[in-house]
Amino acid sequence: MSPERLRGLVQELVDENPFAIRAVLRICEIRFSDQVPTLAVTCEDRPALLVNLDFVKKQCRNDDEVKAVLCHEFLHVLLRHTEQVGAITPAKHLAFDAVINAIIHRSFGVTWSALMSHYYARVGDLRKLLRPMNKQEQAAWDAKRYKKGNDALPGWVHAWASLYEGRMVADDIAELAESLAASASAEGTRGTPPFELKGTLPTDIKGALLGDHSSIGQRLDPRLAEALSRAMTEMNGSGIWRSPKGRGVGANPYDALFTAIPSAALTRWRREALAVLKRHLTPDRKSRVFEGRVQERLLPVLSTSDRRAFLRAHWSPLLPESVWQMERRQRSGTTQVYLDVSGSMNAEMPELIALLQRLSRYIRRPFWAFSDEVASATIQNGQLVTRTSGGTSMACVLQHVALTRPEATIVITDGYIEDLPRELVKRAAGNRLHVLLTRDGSATKLDRAGIAYTQLDRLPK
Repeated sequence: MSPERLRGLVQELVDENPFAIRAVLRICEIRFSDQVPTLAVTCEDRPALLVNLDFVKKQCRNDDEVKAVLCHEFLHVLLRHTEQVGAITPAKHLAFDAVINAIIHRSFGVTWSALMSHYYARVGDLRKLLRPMNKQEQAAWDAKRYKKGNDALPGWVHAWASLYEGRMVADDIAELAESLAASASAEGTRGTPPFELKGTLPTDIKGALLGDHSSIGQRLDPRLAEALSRAMTEMNGSGIWRSPKGRGVGANPYDALFTAIPSAALTRWRREALAVLKRHLTPDRKSRVFEGRVQERLLPVLSTSDRRAFLRAHWSPLLPESVWQMERRQRSGTTQVYLDVSGSMNAEMPELIALLQRLSRYIRRPFWAFSDEVASATIQNGQLVTRTSGGTSMACVLQHVALTRPEATIVITDGYIEDLPRELVKRAAGNRLHVLLTRDGSATKLDRAGIAYTQLDRLPK
């Protein structure tokens, strides 16, 4: 992971804006430092995001895990900014991190929470709550969750499951940790495999957790405080504390902080839409997002990853060429997108908007919406801002495509359109045009016009 690649991922998070993170990232300077064990946001006059690049290289196995740790630190700063009541005990440190990790897991699934799964894989104490259950633990939970008597599971296991199902808040986890610490020896072992609990919490828990736990209670820079407050206006904090105390006023309907568990079907639906979009990307010289592409090069320098060349060097009188993997930065591809905003799309519109917001870095600007006419559109705070007449006309899209001549085009619609003139279809056929058809949509008119399409799975309820 190079500094340039990490800066690119930060820019992607600014574009995607998960948890309204954009407000903070835009004012934070990125610094690489080994003075912090993981990541930290400073409270100084000029807020800075401090990143220990060695930690990122060692612990984060892909881009999603890097984004997960960045969002973890953002949410950590947000929580300590909005909930500084009483002494911050080890139990509260645990509670805040557990709730943050559960939020990330429910919002983005196992590809993001995999970081927590392998980072806390070997802990034996109550820090187990900082990761979702593994396959063995989940199977045992499913088999024994309703058992009573001698087969009953310990209360902390029920709390663990409830946390990642969104039914427990930070106050509950803190009370659980305090109760266990008071009722049992730190050396004690409770439960049976795979639900053994060896001790409760380490004495110096701050050094055993992700994120910066050392600066809680410090005065925040006014700009950082204002950015965090602005972020909270786009969130719904009711799933974090028992008494949100007015947090999250004006909660964003599509980008809530605390979301329901994404079903496997919904995850598959999003993945399929993303796959279609990526197949139709073309290079964009104006893209702000850079992606690292690994390329192989042969060099007359031994590489630790090329074992054959290393062995050949023992007997060959000539220094053999070794395979080196090098990362080349290039601008991300984009595609021109048209979204059907007619009345028949209302049922799926919230999820489509949320999907497009997450994929914003792949969409060429301006982004277009259409009903009976094509109009520019933006997504602001999770809401689509455009104009619509309520009707549906695919012809206006084809006319716009023929006029603007984009290299690649994606049209998102339910297919309830008019019969399309062959001449108009032919004029637009020179471009890579593909339709993303909603599951309940009709492909009849598209088939008749000879326009390629991919129909999504039924949107989960």
